[in-house]
Amino acid sequence: MSRLGTLLATSRRQKNLTLRAVEKATGISNAYLSQLENGDVQEPSPVMLAKLADLYDVPYPTMLEYAGYRVPKSVDAGVTSPFAARIGTVTEDEETALLEYLDFLRTRRKRERKK
Repeated sequence: MSRLGTLLATSRRQKNLTLRAVEKATGISNAYLSQLENGDVQEPSPVMLAKLADLYDVPYPTMLEYAGYRVPKSVDAGVTSPFAARIGTVTEDEETALLEYLDFLRTRRKRERKK
């Protein structure tokens, strides 16, 4: 899974949305959403990313950066979270692994609540 794909899948799950629900809310086909999450789209449309950023409450510059677009420093300034400041710089592989593990922990927690 790509860095963007991991971010999209994790964000969607955090909102408890299915691909069909995202399709209904954004007008983006669930097939295209699936391709985005699986990393099959090389240059996703910034318009599509803006719709997903709004729905998932993810900063638009973050979406652009994860998709491989250059984000001007002035747009990205001041967006660092306290968590990011604590862990410092991470590689793309580390970031992807952290997002996947966080998704795993949140999924496990939801299952435990249902018991």
